[in-house]
Amino acid sequence: MGNYLHNLRRRRRKRLAETEPGDQRVAVIGLGRFGSSLALELTRRGWDVLGIDTSHALVQRHSDALTHTAVADCTDPEVLQQLGVHEFTSAVVGIGSDIEASILIASNLLEAGVPNLWAKAISRQHGQILERLGVHHVVLPEHEMGERVAHLVTGRMLDFIEFDDDYALVKTVAPPVATGMPLGQSAVRSKYGVTVVGIKRPGQDFTYATAETVIEKGDVLVVTGKTAAVESFAELS
Repeated sequence: MGNYLHNLRRRRRKRLAETEPGDQRVAVIGLGRFGSSLALELTRRGWDVLGIDTSHALVQRHSDALTHTAVADCTDPEVLQQLGVHEFTSAVVGIGSDIEASILIASNLLEAGVPNLWAKAISRQHGQILERLGVHHVVLPEHEMGERVAHLVTGRMLDFIEFDDDYALVKTVAPPVATGMPLGQSAVRSKYGVTVVGIKRPGQDFTYATAETVIEKGDVLVVTGKTAAVESFAELS
């Protein structure tokens, strides 16, 4: 098993190195709410999207909006070969409810050498299995959205995005401790462990913040730093 995974990763790195940077083709497998929303947005952005599902009704529903569609069972590796998915530089497994199908399809895509693979997971355990297979990007939409909304409900944040390495980006109203003086003098970074990267005044657009920027009451800030630090800073508002 160890040699199999090693060889699989080596082939994937080789395929990725050969990928043309301007290639905007993606196969989206599973056209439920998550997959169809993703496929339609990528199409809107000019991507060449192949939407695949086992449901005739779902495929028919999105056939006019997507570049290409197919009714197919991608748990069969030969089906992927016939559809030419192995030639795509990106693929998304949008199936969540059928964990076995999700894992089989992800495994087939990795074996086919697709260099940039995303997959939806419905639980942390599901996500861990996909990561162990070698899936490059595992998404837990319900869990991540739940955490995000919890931060917004319980705190003073206007928006919250957390990254894998315990690092967060927050939009919050400027707290009194940071107002009335240039950022360089308020020493927000040294005192609170956060960096103010953007500022928006009522009726104006967001602008980059500098050491000379004077924050005023009512300004909205974009702040980055360790999750605990930005949470604490937002609570000062």
